[in-house]
Amino acid sequence: MNDRPPPAIQLRQLTRRFGRFTAVDRVSFDVARGAVFGFLGPNGSGKSTVIRMLCGLLAPSEGTAVLDDIDVRKNPEAIKRRIGYMSQMFSLYEDLTVEENILFFGRIYGLSGAPLRSRRDEVMGLVGIEPYAGRLAGRLSGGWKQRLSVACALLHEPGILFLDEPTAGIDPVARRDLWDLLFRLSSRGATLFVTTHYMDEAERCTEVGYIYNSKLIMCGRPAELKKLPEVTPAGHKRWLVECEESRRALETLRARPGVADATLFGQSIHALVRQELDEHAIARELSDAGLGCSEVREIEPTLEDVFVMLTRARARSEG
Repeated sequence: MNDRPPPAIQLRQLTRRFGRFTAVDRVSFDVARGAVFGFLGPNGSGKSTVIRMLCGLLAPSEGTAVLDDIDVRKNPEAIKRRIGYMSQMFSLYEDLTVEENILFFGRIYGLSGAPLRSRRDEVMGLVGIEPYAGRLAGRLSGGWKQRLSVACALLHEPGILFLDEPTAGIDPVARRDLWDLLFRLSSRGATLFVTTHYMDEAERCTEVGYIYNSKLIMCGRPAELKKLPEVTPAGHKRWLVECEESRRALETLRARPGVADATLFGQSIHALVRQELDEHAIARELSDAGLGCSEVREIEPTLEDVFVMLTRARARSEG
């Protein structure tokens, strides 16, 4: 007997066409309740179209999507009452104060009187924005604007929260603080569906899905995806190479037989190499060339490696 609860979000062969153009092509995946699900893909790949269908704003051409046990095709209005949505761009009223924005959106969600005041106090405390209650929203920093957006999206206590690139354009400290807030929401049982272009944010997610040219090309836990055979092909391994002259070392490695791929990560080099290459010999070779090589060691792939390798494989198969 399976005692696992049903997923918060379930897609089966979800498709959307605009005339002859297929924006989303037979996408299927599940999102567990309480998960932090990262949805990634290049611009124009279909991410926003998927979200619009899941939010009940756009009818699927084919397939099904069920959120919180509600079929979006059959009852899109009920879906809207169960979800919260935070757009990439700040979309609240800049000429209203923080508290006025919260009260305004609370009334839109049908709250009033004591329940509205109670939810106002709760969401302001949750996102930590009480000190700015009387400040005009337009005078908030980017990070505090995002916190206000989250507060407004949570007023009606949705079980599922969609966040479209929530940290775009805010500083690193605000990014970390916002992710700490998202984890607190997840620990309370909320299901988070997050789009992002930042690979370090994708690493934070419990599961990630990657869509490319309208098709979902992979979905799973980050640790599982890094072990896919397509990511590190048979007979290969991945190195981290530390050199003082990293750019010159990169050119040297790329020209060397047996090095399938190499790219810079800050001052380090990540290289995909043939198994038979000896890292100690390479370290000596780079040092002898005056490139100041201090370390060569084997590493596991990053999620960026996962996406790059799978995207290239899909592009080759379609080309």
